[in-house]
Amino acid sequence: MTQFAASARAGAGSVVDAFRQWRRRMIAQPAFQRWAAGFPLTRSVAERQSGALFDLCSGFVYSQILAACVRLNLFSRLAEGPRPCAALAEELGLTVEATRRLLRAAAALNLVERLSDDRYGLADLGAAMLGNPAIEAFVEHHALLYADLADPVALLRGEASTRLSGFWPYAERKPGDPPLAEPDPETARAYARYSELMSRSQALIAEDVLEAFPPRGRRRWLDVGAGEGAFVAALMARAPDLEAMIFDLPPVAARARAALEKRGLLSRVEIFEGDFLADPLPKGADILSLVRILHDHDDDSVAVLLGRAHDALAPGATLMIAEPMAGARGAERVGDAYFGFYLLAMGRGRARSSSEIATLLDAAGFDSVRELKTRRPLLVSVLTARRV
Repeated sequence: MTQFAASARAGAGSVVDAFRQWRRRMIAQPAFQRWAAGFPLTRSVAERQSGALFDLCSGFVYSQILAACVRLNLFSRLAEGPRPCAALAEELGLTVEATRRLLRAAAALNLVERLSDDRYGLADLGAAMLGNPAIEAFVEHHALLYADLADPVALLRGEASTRLSGFWPYAERKPGDPPLAEPDPETARAYARYSELMSRSQALIAEDVLEAFPPRGRRRWLDVGAGEGAFVAALMARAPDLEAMIFDLPPVAARARAALEKRGLLSRVEIFEGDFLADPLPKGADILSLVRILHDHDDDSVAVLLGRAHDALAPGATLMIAEPMAGARGAERVGDAYFGFYLLAMGRGRARSSSEIATLLDAAGFDSVRELKTRRPLLVSVLTARRV
């Protein structure tokens, strides 16, 4: 304890801080690591730390094993029950040896289960993949992110051009930009790609949001940045008498119109085209929602958007914000690690804590900010505020 006492006497800040510094110096010593791995009272802790470090080093390999399973449609092939490795190899177009290698890797990740007679079936995480089809779309989408993260230091220094910034055609938009021109065919395809991805993933979180913030008592609802209307479709199913409006960029609004018509909901939804960084939002709603919008934008753009939301709402109306948030309990890695680097590669935006969003809301003229409990904060958190 000599080093600990010396740190405390040197004014390390507090006894707790001094202890933490001493502890981490000890952990950083190879000799201590070897001792901890063999001492009965510390062995389990050392094993967990070693496993956690190995997972950090191997995470990319694990994600690529999952990508191979998705691209080969492995989970759907096992949905009806266990299959022999040889039969799967023939279907997958792989050798038996390669198929067995993939299956054993997937079994180690709890995606599939190894059974007798060289058969394999779904394990818990593989079954969960079937229950969350939007995840498969993101597994494929992550190929862009992984390419952008090939040199993370260059990305942090702003020295790398990124593929993700091209995937999101609005990523370079900022307040004051002129209205969007009619997109060329390539840009239109880009809008289609990201709109389809967002539509599939919004369906994943819509029920969680509406469970935390039921539409009871709401008369007219405006969803800004609504994409193809997946959230509004879930809203309509819960509240058949509710009037809905959606607002999005013209190419996206056109896709929303087609998607809602296909669902038989177009007669109940009014669609507005525009850019919320350049155009006013439609008025008349008593609830305005921003579902996974703020974290895609920098603070200046968020301030503009919240100001336009304030202008569109009457005093006493409600603003609802739903998105992954930094510091959400049990989901800390999502906000600061995953979205921290995803949005860096995208070219703008950041995950914010609920308190940071509350500060922005206060500056825009909202009060009575409340954080609502959601079923899966890993995917989405919900804040509501009142227009002053």
